[in-house]
Amino acid sequence: MPQSFLNKRLLYALATAGLLSRVAQIQLFAHNKFPITPEQYIILSMLVENGELYQRQIAEIAYKDRPNITRLINILEKKGLVKRVEDVQKRKVFKIVITKKGVEIHQKIRPYMLELHNSAVNGITKEELESCIDTLTKMLDNLEPKTKLQT
Repeated sequence: MPQSFLNKRLLYALATAGLLSRVAQIQLFAHNKFPITPEQYIILSMLVENGELYQRQIAEIAYKDRPNITRLINILEKKGLVKRVEDVQKRKVFKIVITKKGVEIHQKIRPYMLELHNSAVNGITKEELESCIDTLTKMLDNLEPKTKLQT
């Protein structure tokens, strides 16, 4: 099988898997009437996992540009799920911190997201998943230098 055909199949499979994952998340959030979007949930997850983060760090981890992250954080802040805390070391720089309410919302949604993730990998062995992660990591390493986000 020619390499170009495999590359096309891989890129199509990646794009389709990403799209279906996003659609499934949107439908899950709508069906359960969660008060936030999947994108906003991802930011809450980052803060739960990492603690306080600068907006720039959130943008880098999420591969989103500054205006999108600012918009998402503003919405989360209006909902009382995160707050901006001034960095004592740097003037006019804020860390983003999850609030108690944000942690509660995250904990409420997390089991649904885990169930969705588990259904996505159903029937795939641990070895297959590890191989997939290794391959995707190499692809990310190859693409990252070619990608410039405004962070």
